[in-house]
Amino acid sequence: VQLQAFGGGLVKPGGSLRLSCAASGSVYSIGTMAWYRQAPGKQRELVAGITRGGRVNDADSVKGRFTISRDNARNTVYLQMNSLKPDDTAVYYCNANIKREIWSTPAFYWGQGTQVTVSS
Repeated sequence: VQLQAFGGGLVKPGGSLRLSCAASGSVYSIGTMAWYRQAPGKQRELVAGITRGGRVNDADSVKGRFTISRDNARNTVYLQMNSLKPDDTAVYYCNANIKREIWSTPAFYWGQGTQVTVSS
């Protein structure tokens, strides 16, 4: 199983980016999917998570600016980031709870991370 994240880059304050993360390989089903971020010198923190049914949990720091969504048919999770601030600069990681086969125990997988830099 692999999680591949795309969409990071350099953007000016107030700008937008859309991250995507797709699961591939032996995937039977996916439960919760989430985005985390880690800024230099700081711990990794949850940005937003979404259940298979669409229930969302997001950090106070991104409420009203970031929107998490998913496409279950494509095994993909998205993060639309608007009104970006310099404090949003970090490496963003996707995370998913994946069941590889019908009788297997679900496990959490991490994507490789994508850099988001907000700077003028």
